[in-house]
Amino acid sequence: MTSDQIILFCLFGAVFGLLLWGRFRYDLVAFSALMAGVVLGVVPTADAFAGFGHPATLVVALVLVVSAGLVRSGAVFLITRTMVDSARSLGSHIALMGAIGGVLSAFMNNVAALALLMPVDIQTARKAGRTPGLSLMPLSFATILGGMVTLIGTPPNIIIATIREDALGEPFKMFDFAPVGGVTAIAGLLFVAFIGWRLIPDQDDSAAGNAMEEIGEYIAELTVPEASKQIGKRIGQLYEVAEKNDVAILGLIREGKRRYGMQKNTKLRGGDILVLEAAPEALDEFRSALGLDFAEKEREERLHAEGDGLDIVEVVVPDGARIDGKTALSIGLSWRHSTVLMGISRQGKRITKQVRKTEIRSGDILLLLIPKEQTGDVIEWIGCLPLADRGLAVTQDSKVWLAIGIFAAAVLGASVGLLYLPVALGLCVIAYALLKIVPLSEIYTHIEWPVVVLLGSMIPLGAALQTSGGTELIAGTLVGLTQGLPAWAILTVLMVVTMTLSDVLNNTATTIVAAPVGIQMAQSLGVSEDPFLMAVAVAASCAFLTPIGHKNNTLILGPGGYSFGDYWRMGLPLEILVVVVSIPAILVFWPM
Repeated sequence: MTSDQIILFCLFGAVFGLLLWGRFRYDLVAFSALMAGVVLGVVPTADAFAGFGHPATLVVALVLVVSAGLVRSGAVFLITRTMVDSARSLGSHIALMGAIGGVLSAFMNNVAALALLMPVDIQTARKAGRTPGLSLMPLSFATILGGMVTLIGTPPNIIIATIREDALGEPFKMFDFAPVGGVTAIAGLLFVAFIGWRLIPDQDDSAAGNAMEEIGEYIAELTVPEASKQIGKRIGQLYEVAEKNDVAILGLIREGKRRYGMQKNTKLRGGDILVLEAAPEALDEFRSALGLDFAEKEREERLHAEGDGLDIVEVVVPDGARIDGKTALSIGLSWRHSTVLMGISRQGKRITKQVRKTEIRSGDILLLLIPKEQTGDVIEWIGCLPLADRGLAVTQDSKVWLAIGIFAAAVLGASVGLLYLPVALGLCVIAYALLKIVPLSEIYTHIEWPVVVLLGSMIPLGAALQTSGGTELIAGTLVGLTQGLPAWAILTVLMVVTMTLSDVLNNTATTIVAAPVGIQMAQSLGVSEDPFLMAVAVAASCAFLTPIGHKNNTLILGPGGYSFGDYWRMGLPLEILVVVVSIPAILVFWPM
């Protein structure tokens, strides 16, 4: 073992150890390791920042912006509001939500897909009178599974494709992952829908589900446009849509005067204002469903809740957020950003006493009162994720098919080889910005910069490990341990090792290390590298045993009322199923 290999193994060991410890945020750990590698001479100075311009880094960033555009245009609402019904049985609901989540996460970032669907699932559970914990874990697992089907569905696939390009001269294409990922995802979704949810520990209905309900709803106003299809309808005819979207119609304002009573028999006119009671995300869905406008549109489509000119926002605290492990008082949330922490929901228990002095934990739900036009900046600053990646004036129904068409053209162009994927996604982002599908001022707020720093830092370290012969050494050790075993057994060992790492580490870091090892194993055996890369892609994505293995699992920790040990009950048999299904699929579709 050379001195460079020893240094790099020590650096990777330190990175993995610090990530497991969790004391420092993963991007700081990775960037510090990169700088140490440069200083110690194992990473060439000229290549130190090459990872930040790497195609994998660019694609991950661009996918998040495109995902935001699909949400803001109402493309996803088009699916969820027509298909989700609280009257369905729990098994049917999980099967449907899992299918929607799986399809969405195949074409948008799977974290964004979960952040979008989680409020829908929580509202449906509340209407059905059951705890969200029975359906949130299946939904999280479904979005993780769906991301394996396409190149852009999950970061490990993007990284695998670019590592293949660097090593073999050609990347995986958009749907190269579909045969193996699709078969595995379908098997996983069937397990989640019919068996997996039954393995979730029994929960107290008064716990997780009521946390969201107790946060309360807000008074708001929506205007009937002059050319609305609702003109001439009686208010009572809107009750069915309102109930489905969890909105209460309280009254009517006409010509500046409030009409008292329900006004259910009053026919709507253009310019009428409906007075409503709803949570912010329910209000936006109701507005989108009926094609209404926000009241006082000339005042930046402000939603009237508890205060004038303020946004009330519910956000989830991911692991490593600025506010994670701190209090609102200690980070100066109030005096720095004039933002008030109104409440905390923690594993089904809402904290209401001295919330500004309560230490925030990952998985908590925070209810924030934020000055208008500072919402995105504040959420980005504290490092949290909105429950649905949309504000109160987000969905632009008139642009829904335009947004879908642009995205479909980008995917098609990349799939047939007409455009390089980063270029296709870049053109899609430009179109979304020019057409104001995603406001220009908000483009950068949708990019998860810690992940960009992690990727940009780990890619040069991974390249240095490969150049120094470190990956060849690891591969040789694994080949030696599996000497004489059949091909499927060797792939199984690689998958189990990768999957185990992914359960306790960031899946991006795991992929960067495991993919070159897979290539070296294949070359040592004298077989095709593709089945080994596919094995790593599937294994790195499937982190189901812990809440820290995948960000989606962290996001549901608080809202679902789960404990750390709840995940393996459903996750372990699912991981075993993934290995059992994917190994034969890999050998069929990507023979050695």
